[in-house]
Amino acid sequence: MKWPEVNISTPERWVRVIIGVAALALSIVLFADSNGPVQFILSGLLGLSGLDLAVTGALGHCPLYRWLGHVPERTER
Repeated sequence: MKWPEVNISTPERWVRVIIGVAALALSIVLFADSNGPVQFILSGLLGLSGLDLAVTGALGHCPLYRWLGHVPERTER
C-alpha cells in the first residue's frame, strides 16, 4: 500500500493534533453530562470532528486538501 503524500505543513499538523485531541476530550466530558438527544448528537459530532483533525494531523494528509488541489508552501515529514 502506498503511503499518501504529505499535503499539510508541519505547523498546521501540530495545530490540528492539539485542537483535535482537545475537541475529543471535551466531547467525552460533554457526552458524559448530556441529558438530551441534542446534546448527545452535538457531543458526538464534536468528537468526530476532533478525531478527523487528530488523524489528518498525525498522518499529514488531508483528503479534502487533495481534492481541492491545495499545495502548502512547505511540507516536511
